[in-house]
Amino acid sequence: MSYTKDIEALSSVIGANSTWKDINPESAVRMRLQNRFNTHLDIAKFNAKTMREDMAAYDADNSLYTQSLGCWHGFIGQQKLISIKKHFGTTKRRYLYLSGWMVAALRSQFGPLPDQSMHEKTTVADLIRELYTFLKQADAWELNHLYRALDDAKEAGDAAKQAEIIDKIDNYETHVVPIIADIDAGFGNPEATYLMAKQMIEAGACCIQIENQVSDEKQCGHQDGKVTVPHADFLAKINAVRYAFLELGVDDGVIVARTDSEGAGLTKQIAVSTQEGDLADQYNSFLEGEEVTDPSTVQHGDVLVKTAGKLIKPTKLASGLFQFRRDSNIDRVVLDCVTSLQNGADLLWIETPTPNIEHIKGMVDRIREQEPTAKLVYNNSPSFNWTLNFRQQVFDAWEKEGKDVSGYDRARLMSADYDNSELAAEADKWCQNFQRDAAREAGVFHHLITLPTYHTAALSTDQLVEGYFGEEGMLAYAAGVQRQEIRRGIATVKHQDMAGSNIGDDHKEYFSGEAALKAGGKHNTMGQFENN
Repeated sequence: MSYTKDIEALSSVIGANSTWKDINPESAVRMRLQNRFNTHLDIAKFNAKTMREDMAAYDADNSLYTQSLGCWHGFIGQQKLISIKKHFGTTKRRYLYLSGWMVAALRSQFGPLPDQSMHEKTTVADLIRELYTFLKQADAWELNHLYRALDDAKEAGDAAKQAEIIDKIDNYETHVVPIIADIDAGFGNPEATYLMAKQMIEAGACCIQIENQVSDEKQCGHQDGKVTVPHADFLAKINAVRYAFLELGVDDGVIVARTDSEGAGLTKQIAVSTQEGDLADQYNSFLEGEEVTDPSTVQHGDVLVKTAGKLIKPTKLASGLFQFRRDSNIDRVVLDCVTSLQNGADLLWIETPTPNIEHIKGMVDRIREQEPTAKLVYNNSPSFNWTLNFRQQVFDAWEKEGKDVSGYDRARLMSADYDNSELAAEADKWCQNFQRDAAREAGVFHHLITLPTYHTAALSTDQLVEGYFGEEGMLAYAAGVQRQEIRRGIATVKHQDMAGSNIGDDHKEYFSGEAALKAGGKHNTMGQFENN
């Protein structure tokens, strides 16, 4: 963009219309720049390109991994990106994650729900649209401050300052970043998946994550009772998402194929196989069951499957579900991942029981034997006890090395008694380096935390409540919240401005000139924070 050239171009358009005499071309250009994306589909196209560039950069240098945090409200997502720009100067390789878990728990009209795809289908797209609406407003807010600073520089006759600010406007980096959006197991048949994916893309999603569970038996990846589907069923849904991207012109949209097979021991149906060794036969070969050599042993209602050259009677539960062999989970993960990549998926997601790099690497290495550029989106899940996991990993590593660990009780390593110990310090280093190490060793392109802001909202509320309703009273807010906002330079301390008051005042001036009735006058109490 070029602020000066855009004003010149729009001046010609306005000048050609005699009745537009009160329209200021600079004001119109400012409004245009504050609204970089005319539609949310434009956002999807812009961010798909960004993600593809980031994926290529990671392939060339695995230190260039990407990160995100799950956000359950547009304001939370907005503040996250504002903070990223404040602390790091750029939003590059920082995304948003939209968790189906948080949609179910926090955004459903039914009220709080478990992560079982029971929330309304439209809620996910609604949250994507909301997040991008708030991110666009963050652009408008930040640019508005630059415009006001430019006006101050003009009034002061400071040409150097004007040039500096115009350069910032011309090279402005948007808060609008990719969202990895969770479509769960597709919310029904492939047509339902296509319709929902289309709605999500129209809301701005450039990347959709889909899992290989049965949609009407969907469970959180960190809960029991997960039921997977045969590959043909899952691939049909991957195709449905791709068709949705292509229909809407997002030709480089990104699909993340998630497998829950490591923790899922059940299938709802036996795959339809037409010849030995085909994909369905491979799926069925993992079924638990007993080989049938004598037809007279077959009972009424038994199901028989010929797989891997044998006739077996699969283990069938009272629920009608079939059991996989307990030792087959990693083999199923590898087959799922290779199959997904070979049939249209771009990235992989493997749900694991613990954050263990060696374990993740073992699976990725096997996948890369067939698909050398395989990359993961990895869930740094709050369902893991991160402190205990890494303390136990260090304990096990030290024990294996022959180091004396007799001063530690492995089962009690979460105890605060160990917080100042050598083991705890080493475990914290492992935790601190987990993302870097996993990106380098285990092919993790993107690290996310699914529901961190669910937990931070609860934690900060608990801290405020304890003081405000206790002895601290108003000091709990003044010292624990507002003073911290001021000290840390958090823009929300001027909440009227953050909500768009100054933008609105400037627009009023564009529209009405000196007759504008503005809210930001000398009697606005927000002025108490001007010098902070």
